[in-house]
Amino acid sequence: MEIINRKARHDYTIEEEYEAGISLTGTEIKSIRLGKMNIKDSYAIIKNEEIYLLNAHISCYEQGNIFNHNETRTRKLLMHKKEIKKLNNKIVLDGYTLIPLKIYFVRGRAKVLLGLGKGKKNYDKREDIKKRDIEREMRQKYNRWLTLSKKKLKNQIKNNNLLTIKYIYNIIYENEEESRCIYLTWLLLILRQ
Repeated sequence: MEIINRKARHDYTIEEEYEAGISLTGTEIKSIRLGKMNIKDSYAIIKNEEIYLLNAHISCYEQGNIFNHNETRTRKLLMHKKEIKKLNNKIVLDGYTLIPLKIYFVRGRAKVLLGLGKGKKNYDKREDIKKRDIEREMRQKYNRWLTLSKKKLKNQIKNNNLLTIKYIYNIIYENEEESRCIYLTWLLLILRQ
């Protein structure tokens, strides 16, 4: 079972990742195993050379009765002192933030993957979305190119269809060098047949 904070990579540029243990009660661990945890708005702070996780919401365990836990209590994270001091220096001096990226289990114990990052501005978020759109468009062009049947393309080249040749030329020179080699070899194979 993994609980992932999808909003973290959208709102922050994550530069480093650290793994930390987490101190939990019995009903909390049972709720996490059922997937009833939300770390979307949570963050970690360093206080008295110890790390704490704030605003992490773990729902009450249904069979917990009177032994249930407080849903949004502050939870202690377990790390080595050297790592904590290193993180504290980066947070205080450079203005970084500690964000939980995901919670997962290693040999039955809950672990938190903390990301050390800075908040993104709106224009940074727009740039990331633009890059993703461009990559998706490139993949679609590549797939469209591969799905063109060889016979159809060969017939159009034999008939000297200039539009097809221009289309092939544009695809070949719009892409990176590795893709160009693939396109050119494929085109040469078609022309030889």
